[in-house]
Order: sequence, then structure tokens, then C-alpha cells
Amino acid sequence: MIEYVLLIAAIGCEVSATLALRVAARGKTSFYGIVLIGYVAAFTLLWASLRHGMPLGVAYGIWAAAGVALTAAFSRLLFDEPLTRKMLGGIALIMVGVLLVEIGASH
Repeated sequence: MIEYVLLIAAIGCEVSATLALRVAARGKTSFYGIVLIGYVAAFTLLWASLRHGMPLGVAYGIWAAAGVALTAAFSRLLFDEPLTRKMLGGIALIMVGVLLVEIGASH
């Protein structure tokens, strides 16, 4: 179970770093430090999750799907970026794909 906690923390760090990158790219260069710390923390936590037995395919699938979904949602809320029905459909398809990978890995 600890591997999932570590993976969730890794996803949180990665999404935070990506959102900080958006702020930094808009001219607040002080946010690049947050970007660096966030990505280093994210990959360190992902590594720890893998060390605790999380299969790579499952970890990366969850990481990617959650990262896409959360980044899109928070970008909409924080930066008023578009989040269309087609985009939501694409996110749903990614999540279904990850679910199938996880189900396949458990057999």
C-alpha cells in the first residue's frame, strides 16, 4: 500500500511543478525554483514507489493519466485555459486505458 501513497505524492509534486512552470513561463521567473524542486521530488517519489514493488507499467500509466487529468483541471481553474468536451473525453479514454493496464497486471 505504501507504493500507492508514494505514487500519489509523486503525482502531486509533478502536477504542482507543471503548474509552477506555467506561472514561470508567464514571467514570474522565481517559480523556476519550485519547478525544479517539484520535478526532483516527483521523480524521487516515483523511484521510491517502484522500489516498494509497484510495477512500472502500472505506475507510469497511473502517473500519466492522473497527471494529464489533474493538470488540465487545475489549468482550467487557475489559468482559465480551455477544457472542452473532447478534451474530457480524451482524459476519460486515458483513464479507461490505465484501468485496463492495471487489471491486466493483476493477473
